[in-house]
Amino acid sequence: MSDTEILTASGDSTCIFWDVETKAPKNMFNDHGGDCMSIGVLPGSSMFCSGSCDGTVRLWDYRVHGGKALKVFFGHESDINSVQFFPDGNAIGSGSDDSTCRLFDIRAYLQINKYTKENIVCGITSIAFSKTGKMLFAGYDDYNCYVWDTQLGSLVAQLVGHDNRVSCLGVSEDGKALATGSWDTLLKIWA
Repeated sequence: MSDTEILTASGDSTCIFWDVETKAPKNMFNDHGGDCMSIGVLPGSSMFCSGSCDGTVRLWDYRVHGGKALKVFFGHESDINSVQFFPDGNAIGSGSDDSTCRLFDIRAYLQINKYTKENIVCGITSIAFSKTGKMLFAGYDDYNCYVWDTQLGSLVAQLVGHDNRVSCLGVSEDGKALATGSWDTLLKIWA
């Protein structure tokens, strides 16, 4: 993708690949059966993934016309609010209102892990992977950010400090810090 192209996700169940200069769609992806809540782009490729209120994660190639997903991943029981590619590009992480994060392998075409704990019963708004992929960070409606071991599926840490839902998060370029944003109007940096 270049500086003159952008991908968007919409409440009309579509993802659109736009030409910024002409303000016209170059390709439309309309295979979802519900609002598209999130997209993730795989750097250095033409692949992207999307998460939807239809409970599916879909894998796309923005160069392929016709609007159909290359692969569809099932397992979530509610809206998917966040998706992101695993750092090596071979898997997709997702976070949902069903209180779970999941990891789908795009080569084996299956779910390889599920991140959940019975006492965490709220939705997930956002996810991000550590630079190595060892940790999955997830922002929750219960005002916390939880840290999961991606291989073991175990809860590693609970980052407490916000006074409202954690609505977004991101890992610094060097991988040494995590930023969480919340409806409490604060941005917190965790190192």
